[in-house]
Order: sequence, then C-alpha cells, then structure tokens
Amino acid sequence: MLAKKELYPLKGIVTVLNTPFTKEDRVDLEALKNNVLEALNAGVAGILVPAMAAEVYKLSYTERLSLLTAVLETVGDRVPVIGGAGEPDLYKSKELVKAYIDMGCKNILFQIPFVNEEQFNAHFMELAQLDPDMIMLQDWDANGYGLSDALICNLFEKVPAFKCLKIETVPAGPKYSRILELTHGKLNLSGGWAVTQMMEGLQRGVHAFMPTGMHFIYTAIYQYFEEGNIAEADALFKKIIPVLAFSNQHLDVSIHFFKRLLYRQGIYNTPNVRNPILPFDALHQKLADKHIDSILSLEKQIKAQKTKNS
Repeated sequence: MLAKKELYPLKGIVTVLNTPFTKEDRVDLEALKNNVLEALNAGVAGILVPAMAAEVYKLSYTERLSLLTAVLETVGDRVPVIGGAGEPDLYKSKELVKAYIDMGCKNILFQIPFVNEEQFNAHFMELAQLDPDMIMLQDWDANGYGLSDALICNLFEKVPAFKCLKIETVPAGPKYSRILELTHGKLNLSGGWAVTQMMEGLQRGVHAFMPTGMHFIYTAIYQYFEEGNIAEADALFKKIIPVLAFSNQHLDVSIHFFKRLLYRQGIYNTPNVRNPILPFDALHQKLADKHIDSILSLEKQIKAQKTKNS
C-alpha cells in the first residue's frame, strides 16, 4: 500500500480561521469572507475551518456548517479547503463528516479523542469508511509526545485517503523527522501550534504550517525559505518571535490576540470572542496593541514589496 502512495500536494501556509462574531454574538459570515480573501491575496496554500482557533466547541452544528459553506463559496477551486470535524463523540463526528462531504468538502481533518490505541484506531476507521478524498489527522498533545509512531504508520499504510498529518506535540521537531523517515517522505506533514518552531520545521522538511492570522508575514517567510533565501526567512521570522511568545501563552490568549489583530486590520467588525474563555485584561490588551502595531507596520512593508515585484 505504501509504495503506491504519492505525497499529497499541500505546501506552504494553511491558515486556520478565527470565527468572527457580531455584537449580538452571531457568526459574522461577511467578515469571515473578508479574512478568506485576505489570506488568498497573501498566497496561502489552503484553509482549515473550523478548528481550535475557531472556538469550535462553542459553535453549534448549524454554525459549523455555515462557516464551512461560506469558505467553500469564497474559495472556489483556488486552494484546498479542509473541514475540521473535531468532536469527542463518534456519532457526532460521523454526522459532521457526512455533512461536509455532502456539501462538497472532501478534505477532512479528524480530531479524535485518545483513550487507548484500540479505541483510537476504531474511531478513525469508522470515520474513514465515510470515504473523504483526503484525511488529515490531528496529532495533538499540548504536554506530550502524542500518538505513537507505530499507530500513525499503521493507519497511513491501511487507509489510502490518510494523506496528511498535523503534528502539534511537545517537542515537535524530532517527531517531524522520524515520521518523514518512517513514511519515506510520503505522508504530508503540517506544523500547527508548534509554528514557533517554523524555521526548525522547514529545515526538517515539513511541508505546510497552520498558523492563525499574519497571512502576509507567514507566506513571505515560507517563500523566502523555498527560494533559498534562508537568511531573509530567518530575519523575518525573528521579527515575530515576540508576538508568538505573547500569543502562544495559551490557546485563549491566542484567540483574543488574533481577533484583536483582525479587528485592527479592518477585516473583522468586532474583536469579540465567545464565552467561556480566559479573560484578556487591560495589560494584555495594551501589550497586544503594541505587538499589533509592529505587525501592521511589517505587513505594510511586505505588501509594498509584493506590489513592487509584481
């Protein structure tokens, strides 16, 4: 089976969308489309929605479908859209995957709760039987090493549609290298929460990165690296390290921060988040605004350079 697999062509920045909310706490689909268009203009390679950055577990079933529908309509066939089917309950996961496929989204992210390998394998196989074209598996463990290499490789060998793995473990680097070696470079690897290790990941051969926001900055870093301008990629990445150090304190801090950035950019109409969520106090807001000022200045320079080169 492995010999017949080809590397799934997903290389670059795959942006993970925050969910915009109105002042009345409804999903703002027009603002979401603004974010998608900004990402496409920046040159992203794909879009993932809804996932953890979207406050996915606070969204209703209907809201999830409306988000994905809006993104599919806006993107068309320009880049792959990956539907996040994160749901602890197997029955609810299956309902989401079926609905996504019915609406034309055949690239699905499986986010499966881990109890033991037998349970995980069974859950994965039941979802895989729904026949998506491409399965991306989320290997998420905020405090540890995540799924075993053997489990990942076994699923990769058994299931033709399993083509992409999103690694979000601590640390991620050595796992990137091992999985690439064990799958002979045929399993497409993405870095998610570990985007703080982007430069290391690029050097290890990671194919795609899944950050939230800062579309023009991330695509520029990736493009510099791919063109062999390693020093330029590294220099630009170093400019956002303070931003990452601040926003990556906690997922809730990241959500607050990037909503605030999108609001300041004029892409979202509010910076609103949905409760329950950790508070973002006055000092956090003050620090966030300083970082956002830096991002806006940096993106202005990158856009001007892109216009000059086009």
